[in-house]
Amino acid sequence: MINPFVTKGYAGPAYFCDRVKETKDMVQLLTNENNLALISPRRLGKTDLIHHCFAQPAIVNKYYTFIIDIYATSSLADFVDVLGQAIFEELKPLGKKVWEHFYNSLHSVQQQISFDINGNPVWGLGLGAFVNPSTTLDEIFGYLATADKPCLVAIDEFQKIIDYPNGQNVEAALRTHIQRCPNATFLFSGSKRHLMSEMFMSPSRPFYQSVITMGLSPIPEEKYSEFAERLFKENGKALASDVVPEVYSRFDGVTFCLQRIMNVLFMTTAKGELCTSSMIDDAINYILDLGSEHYEMLYSQMSEKQRGAFLAIATERRAKGIASGKFVHKHRLQSVSSVVSAVKGLLEKDFITKENEEYYVYDHFFLLWLQKQRILSTFPCQDPLF
Repeated sequence: MINPFVTKGYAGPAYFCDRVKETKDMVQLLTNENNLALISPRRLGKTDLIHHCFAQPAIVNKYYTFIIDIYATSSLADFVDVLGQAIFEELKPLGKKVWEHFYNSLHSVQQQISFDINGNPVWGLGLGAFVNPSTTLDEIFGYLATADKPCLVAIDEFQKIIDYPNGQNVEAALRTHIQRCPNATFLFSGSKRHLMSEMFMSPSRPFYQSVITMGLSPIPEEKYSEFAERLFKENGKALASDVVPEVYSRFDGVTFCLQRIMNVLFMTTAKGELCTSSMIDDAINYILDLGSEHYEMLYSQMSEKQRGAFLAIATERRAKGIASGKFVHKHRLQSVSSVVSAVKGLLEKDFITKENEEYYVYDHFFLLWLQKQRILSTFPCQDPLF
């Protein structure tokens, strides 16, 4: 790796920090046929942890593993398309005998699947191919039930199915399929804790008591410090002992933010030189300058009411009681009903998140951009962020 602080996906165990206990627990539970729900805020590394678990010796040669991200899906047809493609892409390198079993299971879309010059299947069906996505889903689960190895299926951002047309029916159908598929074990991960908790912990929902739930906390500071110092040393650079503690404190130990900052610090530290805490602000400003246009666009997409609620939540860092007259009066907002409506829209667009009845802006760089642009300083209730 040119830069060992990876910011775009899983690059192997040498570049993966800690999560020893979480990995051990997840591997043991999955290989003993327990379905799991991994629930935590975004940017703590859930997806990389799943890849890391699936790369462990107890899994890698004994299971077929499929990971799908349904964040961008909006219907059952989308879901089927993403799932089918992920299975094909995983099976193709394993040879014709392996992928042909899956291909022969897909009677409803078989004629729409093309082949490349090497005779390998190319998914690329497009949504028009799914005349009846429920039928294709039945066929996919038929394959999972009869595959020549046990299967592990990870579905990232699983709460997204709630937003599908007839989402409750999709939820119930998936639960039925999973119950009838002993050859496959499922891992559901999600970042919207309140929605995931409702799906798996509410007695009225199909997935109630069907999984073991796990949370994910920030990597301990000392573990990340050891990790970062090792990577600097292995690459002929040095890292001052106070750098990681300062970055960790300013970004609440959020893995994505730590990696972004350390990536820039590594990039700007010459071989044989020492990275010091005096370089942190320059690294942050570098990231904010690169992302300025993006954050400006996001901010402009909010309605006036959403902007007010967003800034109110940003100033409090962790906002409680947003549906109260006290909150509205404190931040000079229009009304309780307008705040509730605005917050609902902000949650749907992922501008904010909710955890334990607290609302907050999970993107620390967005907060810093607001501060740098002096947007927060002009908001009625001023409260230093960092």
